[in-house]
Amino acid sequence: MDYPPPSRIRVPDVAREAGVSAATVDRVLHGRPGVRPVTVERVVRAAAALGYILDTSPYAMQSRRPMRLVFLLPEGANRFLSMLGQLVGETRARFEAFGMTARAEFIRSFKPELLARTLRDVGREADGVAFMALEHPAVREAVNALAEAGTPAVTLISDTANTRRAAYVGLDNRSTGRTAGYLMARFIGRRPAKVAMIAGSLSYRAHEEREMGFLHLFAELFPMIEVVGLREGHDDEAQNYRQAKTLLGRHPDLAGIYNIGGGAAGIARALREARREAETVFIGHGLTPDTRSLLIDGTMDVVITQNPRAILMDCATIFDNLRAGREAMSGVGRPVGEIILRENLP
Repeated sequence: MDYPPPSRIRVPDVAREAGVSAATVDRVLHGRPGVRPVTVERVVRAAAALGYILDTSPYAMQSRRPMRLVFLLPEGANRFLSMLGQLVGETRARFEAFGMTARAEFIRSFKPELLARTLRDVGREADGVAFMALEHPAVREAVNALAEAGTPAVTLISDTANTRRAAYVGLDNRSTGRTAGYLMARFIGRRPAKVAMIAGSLSYRAHEEREMGFLHLFAELFPMIEVVGLREGHDDEAQNYRQAKTLLGRHPDLAGIYNIGGGAAGIARALREARREAETVFIGHGLTPDTRSLLIDGTMDVVITQNPRAILMDCATIFDNLRAGREAMSGVGRPVGEIILRENLP
């Protein structure tokens, strides 16, 4: 964008360059409170780049307050997400080393309007928000509103399309679904068989993409294996138990179940009651104390997981990059999914 010579640069030019309002630029340059540190840094960088200010040191103190992060996670029976929220508090010192404070908040799962409203509310006092996204217009609008206000948002585990979110931290979920399908087929062998899926909710893009990868893998490589159903259990053990029990009742010869979300213990209970835990291949996500126990006793065959501490530290790096004006993903490696069996439990 063309700007006038430095001597003719005005506050609206700085505002346009920084992507904020002229009122925000005025507050920053006159040292008035009420502007987030990340926005202060953005305004000061823009003003310096345009030659509107020559010395940035008087503004340094405005951006030294710790960056306040909020991790917004769905509450419920998903043990991996509960563990992730707990780790936010346990890794406080790691965030402090980045000049940040962090806390976790839990909200009711699968409620897009509630998630959108909470994002807007949290964004009024946080300098950055990390959250597990639901695919919904209200959520997309809330993310864009945060970006407009200068509050970066990072999606965790499940992404959302066509938004101004700053970054996504999580696995390639389509590839993950294909991996689950491939493992399922190799356990079953090259023979006609029936398998089923239980998702948390297809409102999560992650769950939808895992389903797509799983289905496509069988269609491409193992057409003799039939996928007989997809059910939603909302990551709830009781619902997953009922869904699995119904599937086993309709398909006594069911050879495998892929649990796309949480609530693995409910599926395990249904398998044991039907005395099918030894014959039915059971693959799921998230290494937690309950899935670990299910691997050890043989009810589960595979858990696909990622390191929760690495998720949090990737978020810290991303927010630090944004605060410093670097590319969001600078220094952030590709997330690594781990395939855990009973024999290689860490």
